Amino acid sequence: MSKDHPIHPPRKEVSPWKIDVPENCGYEFRMMDGVFQVYPNEEAVRRNESLSYPYPNLARYIQDLNLLCALIANGPVKSFCYRRLQYLSSKFQLHVLLNEMRELAAQKAVPHRDFYNIRKVDTHIHAASCMNQKHLLRFIKKCVKTHPDEIVCVVKGEEMTLAQVFASLNLTAYDLSVDMLDVHADRNTFHRFDKFNAKYNPVGESRLREVFLKTGNHLNGKYFGHIIKEVMADLEESKYQNAELRLSIYGKSRDEWRMLARWAVEHNVHSEKVRWLIQVPRLFDIYKSNNIMDNFETFIDNLFGPLFEVSVDPSVDPDLHAFLQYVIGFDSVDDESKPETSVMDKDMPTPQLWSDTENPPYAYYLYYM
Repeated sequence: MSKDHPIHPPRKEVSPWKIDVPENCGYEFRMMDGVFQVYPNEEAVRRNESLSYPYPNLARYIQDLNLLCALIANGPVKSFCYRRLQYLSSKFQLHVLLNEMRELAAQKAVPHRDFYNIRKVDTHIHAASCMNQKHLLRFIKKCVKTHPDEIVCVVKGEEMTLAQVFASLNLTAYDLSVDMLDVHADRNTFHRFDKFNAKYNPVGESRLREVFLKTGNHLNGKYFGHIIKEVMADLEESKYQNAELRLSIYGKSRDEWRMLARWAVEHNVHSEKVRWLIQVPRLFDIYKSNNIMDNFETFIDNLFGPLFEVSVDPSVDPDLHAFLQYVIGFDSVDDESKPETSVMDKDMPTPQLWSDTENPPYAYYLYYM
């Protein structure tokens, strides 16, 4: 291997957040029927002459969606797919019987390569659950012992230290155990989204989740940042393991992006072994029923408006511009065991007109995301 291209490139000493900030490109953007339109300048906005970026309109999307749904429900197609999968499975089993030992010998003949020293990426892991139970237990115990007098939250206008939080729960660091934390998702959580969600609360207490596993808390996510950095250190030590960790953006406020980026930069939560994927829970129905927002367009604007702003002019939020260099995608999530009863048709209202308390169907989220 050439010295110019080492197997393990040296770690960068320069801060990952110190990057060039491009100048304002002068573009303008407006939301039209839930879709952001980009214009070269203000004059083009007045003339309604947006840049020609092709995208499927809602009518075409609904047409394609209905075609897919019809294919899924088609009996002959189901039979064909089943037989095809059976054929491929049998063919693979035949290949294994004929060539298993030959492939094993070929694997052993490759120098310096086995399962443990090839690059692997762990996906679909929320950052709040990327550490194992024992790691979280050790971290909480360490914080209680070393920072008992640190103010970690405000309850009913009264500040509480970490020691007071544990006293209010009738707990001590000595009492904590893996079984008491109960953060392991086992087979009992299958198709039980309520139980699965509860596993994110150490000792079943949402207050501990807020203190240790949230970015937007009284400490600006200090403890959460530290434990994520410990996980990152383990990944860097293992050399061949990478992770795609998920962070949540709820669409409740436009400030969520700014706060998330500030958390990452302030606590230097970064590793070349980790990339971020943004998880968007489908919570519009809850926001609407609690009068937090009037329509679905507000939800979309909270999710993507800040991204368009910082793309047009990165200087409005340099932290967010730097953070986005390590964001690789989005995922819309919810309780997947819930039946999908709502359908989309050509009479579906556009986002600014969707103000019903009923949650938009999953396909509606997918189109506008």
